[in-house]
Amino acid sequence: MSNAHQTLYAAFTGHLAAALDALEGAGTLPAGLKREAITVEPPRDPSHGDLATNAAMVLAKPAGMKPRDLAEALVAELVKLPSVESAEIAGPGFINLRLAPAAWLAELRAIAELGADYGRSTMGGGSVVNVEYVSANPTGPMHMGHCRGAVVGDALCTLLEFAGHQVTREYYVNDAGAQVDVLARSVHLRYREALGETVTIPEGLYPGDYLIPIGQELAGEFGDRYAAAPEADWLLLFRERAVAAMLVMIKEDLALLGIKHDLFSSEAELQAAGKPAEAEAWLRQRGLVYDGVLEAPKGKTPEDWEPVELPLFRSTQFGDDQDRPIRKSDGSWTYFGADLAYHFQKAQSADALVDIWGADHAGTVKRIKAAVAAMTGAEGDPIPFEIKLVQMVQLLRNGEPVKMSKRAGTFVTLADVVREVGKDVVRFTMLTRKPEAQMDFDFAKVVEASKDNPVFYVQYCHARVSSTLRKAAAEGFAPAPDSVELLGAEELELIKLAAQFPRIVEAAAAAREAHRIAFFLQELAAAFHAYWNLGNDRVEKRFIVAQDGNLTSARLFLAAQIGQLVRNGLALLGVEAVEEM
Repeated sequence: MSNAHQTLYAAFTGHLAAALDALEGAGTLPAGLKREAITVEPPRDPSHGDLATNAAMVLAKPAGMKPRDLAEALVAELVKLPSVESAEIAGPGFINLRLAPAAWLAELRAIAELGADYGRSTMGGGSVVNVEYVSANPTGPMHMGHCRGAVVGDALCTLLEFAGHQVTREYYVNDAGAQVDVLARSVHLRYREALGETVTIPEGLYPGDYLIPIGQELAGEFGDRYAAAPEADWLLLFRERAVAAMLVMIKEDLALLGIKHDLFSSEAELQAAGKPAEAEAWLRQRGLVYDGVLEAPKGKTPEDWEPVELPLFRSTQFGDDQDRPIRKSDGSWTYFGADLAYHFQKAQSADALVDIWGADHAGTVKRIKAAVAAMTGAEGDPIPFEIKLVQMVQLLRNGEPVKMSKRAGTFVTLADVVREVGKDVVRFTMLTRKPEAQMDFDFAKVVEASKDNPVFYVQYCHARVSSTLRKAAAEGFAPAPDSVELLGAEELELIKLAAQFPRIVEAAAAAREAHRIAFFLQELAAAFHAYWNLGNDRVEKRFIVAQDGNLTSARLFLAAQIGQLVRNGLALLGVEAVEEM
């Protein structure tokens, strides 16, 4: 991005760096101080000014200065900027700046100039982030629990790309565990049913009707060849066919939400390719795997406990509470051993890893974090790694929980929900709370036209902008930046909020939290609707003031940029902005 297009917060971060350079050059500050913790953001209390920085607080101690003394030296530099109207030192050494209206009006023009790229950042520097999300067992259709993780992961990927990262969207297919054998046996029953047998699905198998078509397909292809055959003859074949059919169904479900992964990694293939043994050898070379005996489990008497020597990963070195076995006594891999190998593989082609998991996996976070901490990237540094836990979603209809039964195989699928309320409503709703907070999804509430429904409230903001611009065009008015100086205090407040978008994009990408974009859009929509409502009582506050063409075109220009920002934010969430409601 050229300097002409540098957004306001980025520009002020640059101005601050130049002021610090000047103080270093003058010998006021020692050279080479670490500046990473310095922030430029709006003050908590808007009456304190437009921008605040903690630079003096962060650098005073390493510089051997009093924070206020350093703040005074910095203020003397910053007030030289034409866009700074005043600079004040608050409390122990915070600096609050007030900007000239021209600075905010320039930012409004920048939104228009950059359009869909306003807020785009180069902070990622092209580094590769692998985001693994959904990864539901390939044993049935997607349900609403999967849906939330799917949307959280997908929106995060789009956000990271917008912030300058390269992203690999990955789905890990758990096709090597006991659950896929259960799937194969369930399909075998449906196969026999398709051949005319009467079958009852016993406890412990998958009862859902979604397996009937796979049974029919296998009956059509193989006749009764496997009807009475021993399990060893058909288990592998039926397992492969069933998993493949489930993955087709899962991909179709995800496509309804607008979600596509770059990579589907198979656990079975990973094991067949010897990856777990490779990871074990790599860790043994570094003394991080050893053969040892685990302590007796609590609550069991030593008589019924066999001390078996197993290969153990030194996860206690990385903050776990005990070392973890990577193989069982029969030589097969533990869940942890397989997971460790999978993360080892991912770490070879990424600069950072993010896993989006259901909250039911909270118990294994420590050991996987320990495993990844033991791995190093190409430069020999540890791989940055985060696990985001996503809570379950409770489905409600008019406040009443929706009844479901795992036993009968009846549950509300993701496809059912998307078909009923639409992709955009589902996606936005999933991001209206932090992923780690419980969520209720009420079919009635998510589609109601009220300001209590964030999806409606944000979409209504965009629709209002669109209809205002259409109405203005019909009356011969068009948005134009020429007379934005006519905009007053209320309009400037709206611009100040809008100008935070690039900063929020970077902060959300750094924290790996896409829901911050949804929160910002709700705040922006609320501010826009509040401004709009001024015109209900006072004609001169409306967007279209018939007797003042210049003021009208300036306000329409402001409205158009708010619309642009809502589109930019919704695009990051994978939601389309509506033109009318």
